[in-house]
Amino acid sequence: MSPVLIVTCVIAYSILLFVVVWWTSRNADNESYFIGNRSSKWYVVAYGMIGASLSGVTFMSVPGWVGTTQFSYMMVVFGYLFGYAAVALILLPLYYRLHLTSIYTYLEKRLGTRSYKTGAFYFLLSRTIGAAFRLYIVINVLQTFVFDAWGVPFMVTVATFILLILLYTYKGGVKTIVWTDTLQTTFMLAAVLLSIIVISRELHLDFSRLVETVFDSRYSRIFNNDWQSRSYFLKQFFGGMFITIAMTGLDQEMMQKNISVKTLRGSQKNMLSFAVVLIFINLLFLSLGALLYVYAGREGVVIPLRSTDDLFPTIALNYLGIISAVFFIIGLISAAYPSADGALTALTASFCIDFLGIHRRGWSMEKQKRIRYRVHGGFAVILLLVIVVFRVINDDAVINKLFTVAGYTYGPLLGLYAFGLFFRHGVKDQWVPLVCLISPVICYVLNEFSEIWFYGYKFGFELLIVNGAITCLGLWLMRREPSGVISSGNAERL
Repeated sequence: MSPVLIVTCVIAYSILLFVVVWWTSRNADNESYFIGNRSSKWYVVAYGMIGASLSGVTFMSVPGWVGTTQFSYMMVVFGYLFGYAAVALILLPLYYRLHLTSIYTYLEKRLGTRSYKTGAFYFLLSRTIGAAFRLYIVINVLQTFVFDAWGVPFMVTVATFILLILLYTYKGGVKTIVWTDTLQTTFMLAAVLLSIIVISRELHLDFSRLVETVFDSRYSRIFNNDWQSRSYFLKQFFGGMFITIAMTGLDQEMMQKNISVKTLRGSQKNMLSFAVVLIFINLLFLSLGALLYVYAGREGVVIPLRSTDDLFPTIALNYLGIISAVFFIIGLISAAYPSADGALTALTASFCIDFLGIHRRGWSMEKQKRIRYRVHGGFAVILLLVIVVFRVINDDAVINKLFTVAGYTYGPLLGLYAFGLFFRHGVKDQWVPLVCLISPVICYVLNEFSEIWFYGYKFGFELLIVNGAITCLGLWLMRREPSGVISSGNAERL
């Protein structure tokens, strides 16, 4: 696929995106930006969240993982289902009763100001690194296949993408993203489906033989019974459950779309229907991964040694023809944009509300809007700089470790909310930041030395549960008697 055609795809998709942005952001105000005027349709949010939750990491990494972990990732996905149910039935009712715009204001009402700021800070840190990492993966592919050959500096490529995302999110915010996510989900799923169809034709498989090939292959094993392995099925299941609770239910980016739905019932329908659909979507990605490896074996395609993430782009761009390559590029961009646009909007919303107190200062709407624009631009620059730092590091192992460390910071959020919801005690608020700092450090050390200390045991996704439990234990040790703060019990009466 020629670089000119790749760039043409990027430009054409971006133009279509801006048409949607223009249509949806008319008459947008601050409430449109932060919570979409609470008028989003639940089924639109549910469909768009598919693209927002999968991201560029899923688009390329999940098919590549099949070579080493088979279909064991499905146990994580089954855990997701129970996690989304917990979010729908426990957290969403709380957010709606308290009429929250930033979900972290719950921590202020329940535990105190330091707890509130700590929770919001960890979200800003996690989401900044996470969004930069996901966007870096996509931009790095385009840089390798196109812009390096043209002599375009990496920073210019990043700045162009960031500018595009900045332009289409700065005005409409959540009101716009709800609709752009639907567009992006459509193209990403189309790219996966088309890739499966093209590969099946190359392998001369009809539908029944396609299913048989996938599930009879050595890649389709779901259950890993080795308790020491990171992909042990119970670790995967419970890890997936709590990942969803922490990284969806306690994440401003994901929740601001859900609370933009007018009613709690509508938001719950969105969450539960999305959870069921996500099972089949992930199965689709894993099936694509199995087919990629089968195709590579039959056609003599060399599996990329540096990273299995490169398998999908290698085959899609070099072996399956122009149409497949075009849809891969559009699907890749579609997977990248939701990761960055939602993050940029959520980072701006959290900083404006949680740190600047934009809703409490009595500022005029015009002043609020000016400040929001500046914060939005500031976070765009921060994302650009973090992505450039990743490029300078140029070490996949180090970058992945940074991404993993950022994931540790969801553990303190899990512990803070668990303590607030299930205990009636208050806390010594001034010590909460220290507890939330110590807990991820302990978990990092445990992860590094677990094989030595625990007879070969390797932590997987369940490390998040341990992280939250340590945080909750620390808060319990600093508890104080209830003093009229909002708990899960009296929240019922609000």
